[in-house]
Amino acid sequence: MKAIVSVIMGSTSDLPVMKKATDFLNEMQVPFEVNALSAHRTPEAVEAFAKGAKERGIKIIIAAAGMAAHLPGVIAASTTLPVIGVPINSTLDGMDALLAIVQMPPGIPVATVGVNASLNAAILAVEMLSLADDALATRLADYKENLKKKIEKANEELKGLEYEYKTN
Repeated sequence: MKAIVSVIMGSTSDLPVMKKATDFLNEMQVPFEVNALSAHRTPEAVEAFAKGAKERGIKIIIAAAGMAAHLPGVIAASTTLPVIGVPINSTLDGMDALLAIVQMPPGIPVATVGVNASLNAAILAVEMLSLADDALATRLADYKENLKKKIEKANEELKGLEYEYKTN
């Protein structure tokens, strides 16, 4: 089995946030790899990773970083693969990371999800991959249908709440 999605984080301290992404990729049966690389501490390794990802069969890169959050942009600068950035809340409620990832210069795009929203990054990656994979598209559609069912069930449960002034 060869990875087609690469999940990269600036440090293993980001793993608790990124676990939602890896769990979802696993649930969707998407082969993936996970690595810790730092744009600041291992810049040569980041560049080598990004330049070699496509030839290794990677189709999408999910890159997480906090604080200065240069990792997704540095990766995007060295590859033509889609890069999805996940800002990590490590300082300033994650706003520093969000702005660092979303404010890329022209020609170096990084799709960016919300702060700590690694699940959305993985869903976006699966949506992209499902354009060319009908079985994956079916699994994704089933996942989204289950989201709908969870809300419908929650709404039914709310009907059981009793208050003197509740009208429904």
